[in-house]
Amino acid sequence: GLVVLGSNGEYPYLAPRERLELVSCVRRALPKDRLLLAGSGCESTQATVELTASMAGAGADVALVVTPCYYRGSMSSAALVRHYTEVADASPIPVVLYSVPANTGLDLPLEAVLTLARHPNIIGIKDSGGDITRMGLMVHKTQQEDFQVLAGSAGFLLASYALGASGGVCALANVLGAPLCQLDRLCREERWQEARSLQHRLIEPNTAVTRQFGVPGLKKAMEWFGYYGGPCRAPLAPLSPPQVEELRGTFTGNGWL
Repeated sequence: GLVVLGSNGEYPYLAPRERLELVSCVRRALPKDRLLLAGSGCESTQATVELTASMAGAGADVALVVTPCYYRGSMSSAALVRHYTEVADASPIPVVLYSVPANTGLDLPLEAVLTLARHPNIIGIKDSGGDITRMGLMVHKTQQEDFQVLAGSAGFLLASYALGASGGVCALANVLGAPLCQLDRLCREERWQEARSLQHRLIEPNTAVTRQFGVPGLKKAMEWFGYYGGPCRAPLAPLSPPQVEELRGTFTGNGWL
């Protein structure tokens, strides 16, 4: 399946109309047997409920709901559990929690995740924090629930699988989709030595298109592999020539270019 309107879809910079237009467009192009997850998290609970319903109407199969974070000092476990519970109660489609502390400054607390995992309409979490111990505990503590833990980055995909994660939602898949699918297959077939070698070659490119250069780096790298990256929406700026060369060197040095 595909995720539309995640962090690398420049979701915060799009108007509600544009967000729905994107989901509708992807739904028309995507085979019916492929899942479409759509970002619908807003700062307020009411806005999230409304946008989630609209996403369902536009063709999304699942809502990916990022943590509200503007008033992060008030986002206690209780507040977040209440927020997600109200969203899931109202949502016509299943909900996946989304914790991405690098962007929000807020890690969805483990105790909140375990409470929310019991909700019948909350089916998983995309965890981009990279804390493998935390992910392992999530898998362990939710085994009795219909709940999937998804790695939120290609940099720790193998480690997540080794601990029982169900899959991954990875920015690097926009650039190196086939190698990431191969890593998925190797892990599922328990071919760990081959998987480890492949994972090692993905770590630096993944860091380059996420934490180091972000969306501009991701879009530039896509162009080298035959995709359309396109311009970023302001205030994101394109990479400088030295940054482009550094990014290219990272992909070249790991054998991808």
